[in-house]
Amino acid sequence: MITEKSFKIKNYSPEEAIRPRLWQERLINLIRRRLEMNSGTEKDLLVYAGPGAGKTLGALLSFKAMQKEKQFNYFLVFCHRNSIIHQWEQTSRKLGLILKDCDASFDTIENKKSIDGLAITYQGAVKNSANLLKYLKHWEEEGFIAIADEVHHLGINNEESKGHVWGRAFNKITVRSKLNIGLTGTPFRADNLSFCSARQIQVPDKGKLISLIRPDLCIEPRELISTGDLRPLEFHFQDGWIEHGYKDNPNNEVSLLSTENRESWRARNLRRAIHLSDKSSIAIQLLLRAREKLQKIRSVHKTAAGLVIAKDIAHAKAIKTVLKENGDQVDLVHSYDPDAKERLKSFQKSNAKWLVSVDMCTEGFDAPRLRVIAYLTTIVTESRFLQSITRAVRVCSERAKKEKIPRNPSYIFAPADHHLMSYARSWSKAKPYLISNNHPNSQQQDLSAYCQIPGLSLETFNAKAGETIRIRTAELPNFL
Repeated sequence: MITEKSFKIKNYSPEEAIRPRLWQERLINLIRRRLEMNSGTEKDLLVYAGPGAGKTLGALLSFKAMQKEKQFNYFLVFCHRNSIIHQWEQTSRKLGLILKDCDASFDTIENKKSIDGLAITYQGAVKNSANLLKYLKHWEEEGFIAIADEVHHLGINNEESKGHVWGRAFNKITVRSKLNIGLTGTPFRADNLSFCSARQIQVPDKGKLISLIRPDLCIEPRELISTGDLRPLEFHFQDGWIEHGYKDNPNNEVSLLSTENRESWRARNLRRAIHLSDKSSIAIQLLLRAREKLQKIRSVHKTAAGLVIAKDIAHAKAIKTVLKENGDQVDLVHSYDPDAKERLKSFQKSNAKWLVSVDMCTEGFDAPRLRVIAYLTTIVTESRFLQSITRAVRVCSERAKKEKIPRNPSYIFAPADHHLMSYARSWSKAKPYLISNNHPNSQQQDLSAYCQIPGLSLETFNAKAGETIRIRTAELPNFL
């Protein structure tokens, strides 16, 4: 068995040796057992580990161990965007591995024997599948492992011959692999379809069998919080009354943001709530409270910063104006900005207090100095919310030396939409994922019986209408 003391990466001094976390050791041993038992029919492995768990490092440490044991010589990484490939390259270099980005062209790979791995985006794999399959013939004899980063993007629908091309391309290309590992921090999809590398299990439900996806290795965020690898999160949901009168159609009807369950009204409430000029001023109150919290954190954590998730570019610019008017230094990034990648990179070590983003800071963005998140967008899917709020769970090595376990929390501010509040209540635990085409009412099913995980106790304070609803999950330190 590989232990923390025995496992060290060669070419590094003892002080610089990278040792796996406990769950990463479990992954190494799981892969070893799977390879020993593999009859050629079961080569898919799904790993759920929340953001900040170290999925990239865990997968590369596993490859390094198996390469040393001569199980395979090469690895192929699939990513959903090119910026994530850069992170895989950085981590590979730390381990003495040579990873080449082949997303643009295979012509840049001069010596096939001089590299350990290739990286390509899901879209790049679709465009270059023929070239990639031809290249992989050189690897097949010596063996290679395929790794899908955030594998839930690779949807599969067996009832459709077209569509979901990323998933079909991945399955086609990895026919030659010895093992496929799917990594994900959110092991589910909004459309309830299955996805690649996901093992399905059958469970009885009211006299019928339904299909669930259950990871082969599940590392819940609350486990990593208890070991000090992640920060706990405290949620502050800004409540308020929303008026539904318009200039051309005035009326006195109002509804409370936190209790509105009519879907059309709920969606309209949220659109009004995040608008900075709305009479209810929920967004302004939220921003000012988030800013106040960040000021308090910076009195101890000098480099701490905040992230605002905005609806669109115009909305982001308005938020930036509000923060700047209060004297804060603010960086703004969005996908139409040609310098967006460089701005994100520089923010990680800059002095800016706030980063305002439109769909650029969810999966793959790593900035451990983030301690406050303001969620001001109308997107209320669970995956997007969880990917956004968990940007603030990471702990840098410098702060880890100064803080006790459990770590000091990070703070999430959001409108009191009931969908978002329900996601907050269960953010740190795993849930079974039901595949929709096996059950007509998949979204409404109570799956608690299939998940042997106790529920989290909650405490709600200041729940008076129009005020802040504070949700404290069980992982928060007692002294808070």
